[in-house]
Amino acid sequence: MIKNLIFDFDGTLADTQEGILATEREMLLRMGLSVPVREQMCSAIGLPLPESLRRGCNIPEERVDEAVLLYRELFFDYAPRHIVLFDGVKETLAACAQRGIRMAIATSRSSNSLDVILATHGIDGYFPWRVTADCGIKAKPAPDMVLHLLEEMRIEAGETLVVGDTTFDLEMGQGAGCRTAGVSYGNHSRELLATVRPDWIIDRFAALLPILDKA
Repeated sequence: MIKNLIFDFDGTLADTQEGILATEREMLLRMGLSVPVREQMCSAIGLPLPESLRRGCNIPEERVDEAVLLYRELFFDYAPRHIVLFDGVKETLAACAQRGIRMAIATSRSSNSLDVILATHGIDGYFPWRVTADCGIKAKPAPDMVLHLLEEMRIEAGETLVVGDTTFDLEMGQGAGCRTAGVSYGNHSRELLATVRPDWIIDRFAALLPILDKA
């Protein structure tokens, strides 16, 4: 029986893709660098920011620190107006809370930006447990973020479902011994998610509820 849910944030709960891409494009323009194709930029979303910029934006190693600082400086000017929750997120989170499901977030996003976005959309109260990029815990796809939450929440891996939109999220959950569900509407395709063999792949956030009923 699934009693706990650990969510990724970007591409799972919220559509942050356009906000991230807008920030990255402005960052690249200000740095005098070329903008890669959209597919490449999207493929690295979900990794810690330095690695995401290396892979997705072709940032030279000697300029990664510069890029990270500039991205963070630009984010709140370029990203928030593009960020929206996916269909059914609020309603499904409310239904999970009514069932007594405990919920947490494990994200490569920084705590300050996560807190602002959660509060803006009125869903911060559902997530008393959060692990972010600035918590000093080894990043996805390592299992450490989930292992930390399992210990902090005093919950069992076998009763926990990790939900995310990338293979990095699913590998993180699998490495911690949890069941996993990939969402096909985020940054990685259904075909790519299938390569790591999650327990479920869903096309709508609300499709979590039947899983909770049956698992």
